[in-house]
Amino acid sequence: MTTSHNAPRPTAAKPQELRRELKARHLSMIAIGGSIGTGLFVASGATISQAGPGGALLSYMLIGLMVYFLMTSLGELAAYMPVSGSFATYGARYVDEGFGFALGWNYWYNWAVTIAVDLVAAQLVMTYWLPGVPGLVWSALFLLLMFLLNSISVKGFGEAEYWFAAIKVITVLVFIGTGLLMIVGILQGGEQGGLENWTTGDAPFPGGFAAMIGVAMIVGFSFQGTELIGIAAGESENPARNIPRAIRQIFWRILLFYIFAILIIGLLVPYTDPQLLRNDVTDISVSPFTLVFERAGLLSAAAVMNAVVLTSVLSAGNSGMYASTRMLFNLAREGKAPRIFARLSRNGVPRYALIATTVVAALCFLTSVFSPTSVYIWLLNTSGMTGFIAWLGIAISHYRFRRGYVAQGRSLSELPYLSRLFPFGPIFAFVLCLIITLGQNYQAFLQDAIDWNGVIATYIGLPLFLLIWLGYRLARKSRIVAYTEMVFPDSANASNASPANR
Repeated sequence: MTTSHNAPRPTAAKPQELRRELKARHLSMIAIGGSIGTGLFVASGATISQAGPGGALLSYMLIGLMVYFLMTSLGELAAYMPVSGSFATYGARYVDEGFGFALGWNYWYNWAVTIAVDLVAAQLVMTYWLPGVPGLVWSALFLLLMFLLNSISVKGFGEAEYWFAAIKVITVLVFIGTGLLMIVGILQGGEQGGLENWTTGDAPFPGGFAAMIGVAMIVGFSFQGTELIGIAAGESENPARNIPRAIRQIFWRILLFYIFAILIIGLLVPYTDPQLLRNDVTDISVSPFTLVFERAGLLSAAAVMNAVVLTSVLSAGNSGMYASTRMLFNLAREGKAPRIFARLSRNGVPRYALIATTVVAALCFLTSVFSPTSVYIWLLNTSGMTGFIAWLGIAISHYRFRRGYVAQGRSLSELPYLSRLFPFGPIFAFVLCLIITLGQNYQAFLQDAIDWNGVIATYIGLPLFLLIWLGYRLARKSRIVAYTEMVFPDSANASNASPANR
């Protein structure tokens, strides 16, 4: 039997398309790895110190509920239209093209600078073991490691993040188990624990409602990173199935990790303990995790927790490198960034977008000129607002997406995943997120002389976002997209989704 020379030949994967190689387990760990980090391991002590054990617990529960609604909103959008641009693409399609443009560049900048923050933090952590080695060496080494992990393939990134996150999850589980054994008296060190610490002084709510609002900012930062799953949807094997599964299973695990961890810290360490007052990545001995482990008799707890915090920092930087690279790639694909950033390597990695992101991350080398701690704080402040802007964008985009979808007579049963409690969910998330965004540095306005330096450092991201949005609107004459004009692609993912995912 002969074969015709005109018969179509098998074709390889298109070189300019991202590879869908992330499995369900990768998505799950990406969601966990993005949100469990120094915010839990170090900053949780400051939240308990300021708001008391009860106030901190309620703050984590309230912000956790807000993030849950944000995740379900993102899940509905990402399962229906899985693209690497995620909420920037949704913002352009369902709010305003300029809104999506500003959201995309805002998010790219956020994570590119956050990588620099994490690299400086890695310098500070490494001084625990090797104080004589210049911090510049560690930043260069870890930046090269992140670049290589992201340049190999998306699967290489997914595997690295899977194991980074696994270390953090195991640490939290061991901590919860140790704390429970101390509380019931099996392990020594919990003699002063229990409900006593909930009645010490003005506990469990020493600062009242004002203190809860204050620590809500810290708690919000702790949960940032959960939205990474929306970026990863563009390279998921089966987004219609895997995204809903990850949204349903993983977020509740994260929330339970936080709730149990905060509850155990509040029961075992008095909120008046002076070591909880500090929120300092440079001194791991102040971590409430370290305090509890040491009281349980684990003398090497500080060294172990230092290693875990280093893992957390590298995990956050690795995720940030991935997220910012994909966002820049998608902006270029949509004509909102130079076309060179839309080019892919043979293994499906946006190499030029990765290089551009790495250049911005090299801001960490400023520590060779200035104090590492000063650079860390400066970079942290400049990127702080942008993560909350992304969350606000998710809530707005989902609200308008659903309204437009229904207005055009489409059936909700066709969506691969349906966010519950609409419209309450996105509205609740938007309002609470807006309060947190505007109140990040409210203390600066309560002083006799307003701390303008602190105000500018904290809020500069908000006017920049608005200027980029308005500038795009003026230049391109964009406008708010009417519900009747919204374009809803016929998604193969939606038609192939199983009823269990709806």
